[in-house]
Amino acid sequence: MTEIEIGRGKRGRRAYSFDDIAVVPSRRTRDPEEVSVSWQIDAYHFDIPVMAAPMDSVVSPESAIVLGKLGALPVLDLEGLWTRYEDPTAQLREIAEIEPGAATARMQQIYAEPIKPELITERLRQLRDAGVTVAGALSPQRTQQHWKTVVDAGVDLFVIRGTTVSAEHVSGRAEPLNLKRFIYELDVPVIVGGAASYTAALHLMRTGAAGVLVGFGGGAAHTTRTALGIHAPMASAVADVAAARRDYLDESGGRYVHVIADGGVGTSGDIVKAVACGADAVMLGAALARATDAPGGGYHWGPEAHHQQLPRGERIALGSQASLEEILFGPGRHADGTTNVIGALKRAMATTGYSDVKEFQRVEVVVSPYLGN
Repeated sequence: MTEIEIGRGKRGRRAYSFDDIAVVPSRRTRDPEEVSVSWQIDAYHFDIPVMAAPMDSVVSPESAIVLGKLGALPVLDLEGLWTRYEDPTAQLREIAEIEPGAATARMQQIYAEPIKPELITERLRQLRDAGVTVAGALSPQRTQQHWKTVVDAGVDLFVIRGTTVSAEHVSGRAEPLNLKRFIYELDVPVIVGGAASYTAALHLMRTGAAGVLVGFGGGAAHTTRTALGIHAPMASAVADVAAARRDYLDESGGRYVHVIADGGVGTSGDIVKAVACGADAVMLGAALARATDAPGGGYHWGPEAHHQQLPRGERIALGSQASLEEILFGPGRHADGTTNVIGALKRAMATTGYSDVKEFQRVEVVVSPYLGN
């Protein structure tokens, strides 16, 4: 790939965000009602290619049950308010009411409450009793401490999610999580990430992960680019990781690892382009936090927003505009790609002549930066 000279001593390749590309219609069209958007990871089948991000503003036990019954895969943050407080209603209300200038400091105080293993067990039991697929997320730093509680509670899918996750973490202070050994010994499928490059993703696939989350600092509530100077434009990142999936499929003799776009997927058009670049599914945060029945009350934040030493996110106001069901399936009340996102995905696939998600990954795309007009 051609590199651009940044200066005499540094070169870099051009990378593209979802705003920089567009899908091109083909010679064939279909009826949107005849398009399938279902996907399956390991033994678990889902009607729509959507994972709900493990963020307290998006997934509570109650909203997880709603999303699960709608055909999505909700992921509960097992380091969030629901595993720190018996009833976090007051904390959620306070976070929504904090003055912007004081939000980070107060959230750090609220999230200083210790994680309680018995609450991890109770929250996952709520999901299991409701009959939805049970998925929970831990950061790499907390996985070794709490994984046994999570597995004993009967989790179906284990998500290890961080701003970035590598298969070769180096630490002189503590024994790092050995992902390959951990996944091999675990009796449940593991989804791990984020990763934003071909090499990093390939290494994660070799650990035995069932899925890889693609993204680094691209979410609506992230300030990672500002705080750390690190950012991965998502169209290029997803395409790179999809290439790693293809090569690992050959290397492993046919083992398929799912690619999930995690970050920068705020509208239905972004979902369409994520799949077009090679994603099997998308992880939605801000897109679902806008729901009237989301726990954030019109606000959105991730774990980076209350990091105790170096916050790399913020609480943002999104407002509440529609129910979770309307955001996913409509009817759409806005023309900005924020409602009926699954209907939009089906229509894009039908307009370009593809019948399922795997086929649609082969659609033609062009570089066509969106200028907002």
